[in-house]
Amino acid sequence: MQRFFVRRLLSMLLVEFGVILLVFLSLHLAPGDPVDVLIPMDVSGAAGTAQAARLRAELGLDHSLPVQFVRYLKQVATLELGTSITSGRPIGPELMERVPATLQLGVAALILALLVGIPAGVISAIKRSTWIDNLVMFFALSGVSFPNFFLGTVLILLFGLVWPILPPSGYADSSILTWQGARYLVLPAITLATSSAATLARLTRSSMLDVLREDYVRTAYSKGLAHFTVIFKHAFRNSLIPVLTVLGVQMGHMLGGAVVVESVFSWPGVGRYMLAGLVGRDYPVVQATVLVLSTVFVGTVFLTDLSYTVVDPRVRYS
Repeated sequence: MQRFFVRRLLSMLLVEFGVILLVFLSLHLAPGDPVDVLIPMDVSGAAGTAQAARLRAELGLDHSLPVQFVRYLKQVATLELGTSITSGRPIGPELMERVPATLQLGVAALILALLVGIPAGVISAIKRSTWIDNLVMFFALSGVSFPNFFLGTVLILLFGLVWPILPPSGYADSSILTWQGARYLVLPAITLATSSAATLARLTRSSMLDVLREDYVRTAYSKGLAHFTVIFKHAFRNSLIPVLTVLGVQMGHMLGGAVVVESVFSWPGVGRYMLAGLVGRDYPVVQATVLVLSTVFVGTVFLTDLSYTVVDPRVRYS
């Protein structure tokens, strides 16, 4: 168990370092210069060149890439996220202002995906080759096929304009436990959860069908156990390993999809903040947001790996 924990922890740290390196190189080697965004349009010639040189020195962009990367690693090690190039504000407080909105959206989408996807997959497996199975798989295939921006636009059109029962965009500062706050969350959460729910439904069905063919399931039936007991005590638990694996990946999918969904619904979260940083060539903002999102994703996968030891004792004692 301890060796399993240490191996997974070292793998998580290695992946995190790889993400930091790739994002750093991608931003600094891509065409464009953040200094060009900061210099006013009416400044040109020698004055513009001098101002650009001064800004590069202030931002540390006049050093070589290895030096800049080492400085960035020191910032990460001290949990210093830096200062935004465009706003001049520390990134930490700006991120903390947006984290609650992203957490609300991500948690709501994850709960919705679990409540819809896993039961739908179990029902589809139990009712294999019936109209119920075909209907569930049709909606699952549709959910995987529709991109977030298209589904979000359709939901805004239907429930925000044609039948104006929900706000088409925006964010309420009130608690999501109240209707005033929750009604702004419904459409973004459905948009973000649809693809993950569809993936979980298809995988749960496939895993359940494999388990239902096992000898111990037939033995349980032959012993006279109730159908409900066989399905949920024997078959369902043993089918959760591949579902848990994909669930960790789906968390990363949701974090990536949050960038699009937050932009479509004007949701003031971390994803929208990162997109603004990309547009403005704000290196520190993009690096900080990717660092936070990747840490959440890698941490989720790490916890998923540890959950194997609860679901499957064979992993615990391997």
